Amino acid sequence: MCYPLRLQPEQEIRTCLLEHIKTHHLKAAFILTCVGSVTQATIRLANADEIIDIKGPFEIVSLVGTLSGGDGGHLHISLSDVEGKVIGGHVIGNLIVHTTAEILIGECKHTEFNREMDSQTGYDELVVKSRS
Repeated sequence: MCYPLRLQPEQEIRTCLLEHIKTHHLKAAFILTCVGSVTQATIRLANADEIIDIKGPFEIVSLVGTLSGGDGGHLHISLSDVEGKVIGGHVIGNLIVHTTAEILIGECKHTEFNREMDSQTGYDELVVKSRS
């Protein structure tokens, strides 16, 4: 199943995605594609505890990840600035839409996503279960 979503200026992408999956009772959702732009973002850089706030505008080059109704999921984003320089990382929030965000959400119908603390990585990691 595919769920199209278009977000307007000033909407926050992560919050809207989580609201959308809850409204539609999606249990194993993922981002198929996203095009659009943002005015700012809060991301955690690769293999680091550092969280940065960046101000744009930025084009969304890529937005990928998994989403589930109970835990908020796991999203990564790549953004390009006016010079074409790209920055990316783990989405914390504050992805404020600049002009638009056109997003296609898919769902694995026979699967359920959850997140549980993994003692090996120290992070909440994906747990995939079959739906009964």
